[in-house]
Amino acid sequence: MPSKFIAHLKILVEMERKAEIEAMRLEIKRLSGRERENVGRAVLGLNGKVIGEELGYFLVKYGRDREIKTEISVGDLVVISKRDPLKSDLVGTVVEKGKRFITVALETVPEWALKGVRLDLYANDITFKRWLENLNNLRESGRKALELYLGFREPEGSEPVGFTPFDRSLNASQRMAIARALGSPDFFLIHGPFGTGKTRTLAELIRQEVERGNKVLATAESNVAVDNLVERLANSGLKVVRIGHPSRVSRSLHETTLAYLITRHELYGELRELRVIGQNLKEKRDTFTKPAPKYRRGLSDREILRLASKGIGVRGVPARLIREMAEWLKINQQVQKTFEDARKLEERIAREIIRKADVVLTTNASAGLDVVDYGSYDVAIIDEATQATIPSVLIPINRARRFVLAGDHRQLPPTILSEKAKELSKTLFEGLIERYPVKSEMLTVQYRMNERLMEFPSGEFYGGKVVADKGVKNITLADLGVKSPENGPWGEVLKPENVLVFIDTAKLKNRFERQRRGSESRENPLEARFVKEAVERILELGVKPEWVGAITPYDDQRDLISSLLPEEVEVKTVDGYQGREKEVIVLSFVRSNRKGELGFLKDLRRLNVSLTRAKRKLILIGDSSTLSSHPTYKRLIEFVRDREAVVDAKELTEPPASMSIDNVREILGISETKESIDVPKDAEKVRKKDRDRMQSIYGGTPYNPF
Repeated sequence: MPSKFIAHLKILVEMERKAEIEAMRLEIKRLSGRERENVGRAVLGLNGKVIGEELGYFLVKYGRDREIKTEISVGDLVVISKRDPLKSDLVGTVVEKGKRFITVALETVPEWALKGVRLDLYANDITFKRWLENLNNLRESGRKALELYLGFREPEGSEPVGFTPFDRSLNASQRMAIARALGSPDFFLIHGPFGTGKTRTLAELIRQEVERGNKVLATAESNVAVDNLVERLANSGLKVVRIGHPSRVSRSLHETTLAYLITRHELYGELRELRVIGQNLKEKRDTFTKPAPKYRRGLSDREILRLASKGIGVRGVPARLIREMAEWLKINQQVQKTFEDARKLEERIAREIIRKADVVLTTNASAGLDVVDYGSYDVAIIDEATQATIPSVLIPINRARRFVLAGDHRQLPPTILSEKAKELSKTLFEGLIERYPVKSEMLTVQYRMNERLMEFPSGEFYGGKVVADKGVKNITLADLGVKSPENGPWGEVLKPENVLVFIDTAKLKNRFERQRRGSESRENPLEARFVKEAVERILELGVKPEWVGAITPYDDQRDLISSLLPEEVEVKTVDGYQGREKEVIVLSFVRSNRKGELGFLKDLRRLNVSLTRAKRKLILIGDSSTLSSHPTYKRLIEFVRDREAVVDAKELTEPPASMSIDNVREILGISETKESIDVPKDAEKVRKKDRDRMQSIYGGTPYNPF
């Protein structure tokens, strides 16, 4: 029995819970409000206004005159405070974000929370509590999953099940994965590398399970992934119920939420009436004096009611105050009964909706809610299983008779802050596929990227098994109407037909990484400037900002790049970009040092994610001398040099040897001339001046972005 392992998991969860909360507390203590705002995790100087109510939550629009630049995103939890976030317990969920406003959904809105407040990204421990609660109450299905993971139990045999697909566009590997999952009596693993249509495959699997009379619990680690599944099922004819905080669900999917479906139930009128009666009684009750300790002088509720019936006072409490408190108590009993009746009726409605549903969808953590248990599930289908810890995926597994996990263990695992709890990064999917590879099927056709972008990661991480669909194998920016640049070094970088480019900084003096004081992260100002220039030049060619993403492994480099680029260009860490894609990705590797140290770049799953986000163009920026200290990075650079384009960064810092004086003067800001020359002697003088100017940016005096 896995009892010892369960106890061990509980210890790890508690360690990680403490580490996450402590990290937030330390950052709030270490950084001023302004500093925390500068790193994107707080917004200061906000005033709020209640703009409406939606599905039981007040919507408060917080804004200010100057632009808001923040990492805080829709769906994030934020704490609202006047000065010290650690002393506030007012927590809400971000539902909308604009240039100068953030809208937050709150259960209550105290008056102080509408003027001169700050919002801080919040670390909550609700998820950890649900993990622990589930571990304390593991049922047979949850224990079986752990026994399989630990090798205490052998999996059951299975045969593929024939089926007629609803989605005729499914490829052979997708159909085989579904057929084998349908035929597995205990569990099955769908290995979905980058862009291989994992969500489409799971949507078809869900429909096939329902077709066979099975009730499905479908979950994922993130709300975005759950919403993607809901969208795929929206027009399927299935009875779909999405459980979760309405403000964390895509607005277009609100009509699938349990909260919305309750409002459409035939008994909702009765429920609403009970709530109105309860609210009216509450307001009436509050016109009387509440029997607080300072008024009741040790009197019990029964004594207050008895004295009021006799019309007398006692212990210095006048008869009038006794009557007031007695009325408050009488009406409060009615308030409590009315709201309890409303709660029971809402529970009855919810039970009926869940019982009739074909598929219930929610996050892994929310699968621990009591309302999910209103249903009895034949199968749990779990997406993003390689981004979820074992305690996380055990929540949905615990509520179904069998399970299917989908993910890619060749990409990044869940992020664990506590060094002592690093074991939590080993996922159930990874453990099961290592022990029982026969219980898995890999999706092999990718629909995301140009074949040349796919070639290296497919060969390096997937044994060359991933191939490009014919619809994407030759896609480039030219298909989107992007024009070709002028000739020259930057022309090589920007040409649409050059889908994979490496800008090599190895020959520049000022290429090295650095650390900010008090930070464990890294940044590389030189690479940040190249990212800036590459993005600016790409946009000049007609590429839309929303088509471009800039990514980097390090938080500090992300912050630096973000400060240099327009807000419309998305800037993220590699870890924060898993599951995402853009037409163009510009990647800064950051690490550049004389010792050839790569830090966590040595985790090749991070490299895999980095290389598989771009659809039509990928620009890599790094120091080949440092990166080549690792054999995989060395193979990558050799691959790009042999098949694609490696550009010496030094060439990008110098003007061409032949140019008109008009071009030169335009660069240097000198008044115009009519002459045009092509004489190396004169051009060299100009080149020296321009080289001196460029050195201040790229290769001479260290660039200080702050």
